[in-house]
Amino acid sequence: MNADGKSDRPIVPGKSPNKAEGRAAEAMEGRDRTKGNLFEGNTLWTQGRDGVHSALERVRQAAKEDRKQRFTALLRHVYDIERLRTAYLAIKRDASAGVDGETWEHYRENLEDNPQDLSLRLKRGAYRARPVRRPFIPKGEGQRPLGVPVLEDKIVQRTVVEVLNAIYEEDFLGFSYGFRPKRSPHQALDALTVGITTKKVNWVLDADLRSFFDTLKHAWLVQFIEHRVADKRIVRLVRKWLNAGVVEDGKRIQSEVGRVQGGSISPLLANIYLHYVFDLWVQRWRQKQARGDVIVVRLADDFAVGFEHRVEAERFLAELRERFARFGLELHPEKTRLIEFGRCARRNREDRGDRGAPETFNFLGFTYSCGKTRKGGFTVLRQRMRKRLQAKLKAVKAELKARMHDPIPEVGKYLCSVVLGHVRYYGVPMIGPAIGMFRLAVGRVWWLVLRRRSQGNHLPWCRMRPLLDTWLPPARICHLYHLVRMGVVTRGGSRMR
Repeated sequence: MNADGKSDRPIVPGKSPNKAEGRAAEAMEGRDRTKGNLFEGNTLWTQGRDGVHSALERVRQAAKEDRKQRFTALLRHVYDIERLRTAYLAIKRDASAGVDGETWEHYRENLEDNPQDLSLRLKRGAYRARPVRRPFIPKGEGQRPLGVPVLEDKIVQRTVVEVLNAIYEEDFLGFSYGFRPKRSPHQALDALTVGITTKKVNWVLDADLRSFFDTLKHAWLVQFIEHRVADKRIVRLVRKWLNAGVVEDGKRIQSEVGRVQGGSISPLLANIYLHYVFDLWVQRWRQKQARGDVIVVRLADDFAVGFEHRVEAERFLAELRERFARFGLELHPEKTRLIEFGRCARRNREDRGDRGAPETFNFLGFTYSCGKTRKGGFTVLRQRMRKRLQAKLKAVKAELKARMHDPIPEVGKYLCSVVLGHVRYYGVPMIGPAIGMFRLAVGRVWWLVLRRRSQGNHLPWCRMRPLLDTWLPPARICHLYHLVRMGVVTRGGSRMR
């Protein structure tokens, strides 16, 4: 290695990169720099974390400079031993084991050899994806299927996600917020609020895809990935995970449609699918067909679109149904609504003689409604969804009954985590009193359960208050005002466009 950081090894002739449209993303290891591949450079022969990060940074720069470039040599970043080891350490220690029963702690016993063995199998194509164990978790009145991959699949998926994010984070549009680095649901909530309050929005399409992960078509997904990835080995890895199937009740099930939720790769695959099916299409639609203002916010398969004109909103909805049907998707008939909503909604309803306030809609656990400021101006009010609040209190009551005779400190720690999680998610501006009411409701349920410990136990509320002050965190606002947050995040650029 010379003073300039370049390798002193002699240049060894080698094969040219795989055929790809446009410039090849990376030359083979051992070749000298070629015109059009300057970003790749000569990677350090023994990569530390600096070399690993700089290699992906060059991939990111190439993806940013040429949006049509296809990358041909990405697997070398995946089977990097240091990256595989880092992916393993990022997995939760108490994560559920897959069908092979391998746990985090057991894998750690041979942490020196296991990543090396996995790297070699990835290099020579001997890596095999294992079926996903499918448990079910409660969701509303039904159940939601999850996927629990084996530990090695989790490691490789995390590594592939890190590599592909270097490319797709330059492609994804600003109004896409779901499961992306440095993005959160609260940014999506604030973007929607800012869009409705600052743009000429009079109609809102609140949409939800029906069973998105169960209807995602493998053939279309692979075709979308190949728009940017010409490395057939990466595409083959994705195919292996899609075709691995699931194990349910001891039986293996395979399908050409659907992707089980739960794997590290699933959110990225969902974003890639919807990027080509929805995001790019809606961007072209509002640029070429819309005459009024149009705002879009999407988080995974939940999205909301605001329109200035009703005619455009209805035409958009009809064309969107056709667009989704082409790719095997369907809008949920009960959760998809076009409602009159915005600063002029109340006045327009009064002019037509309609009584009552404008309709409300739900988005990411919040109920959006049209409100007024103290000076009589328009504002958007966000409240917790009543249905979710009641379901949470019901679950807390059932858990407390099961823990009725547990020590007070153990129950207090559990309730502390419940209230703290609620405060951290729902603690948005103008909702402070509602957060306090939830804390009080949890405390009251705990009090009623404690009073039933024995027939002679008559715990007065005055003795219960110190317990609440000790174990339940105070209600507070955890998030900035939407205009402040979006001003800091965007720095003059729009996250709705």
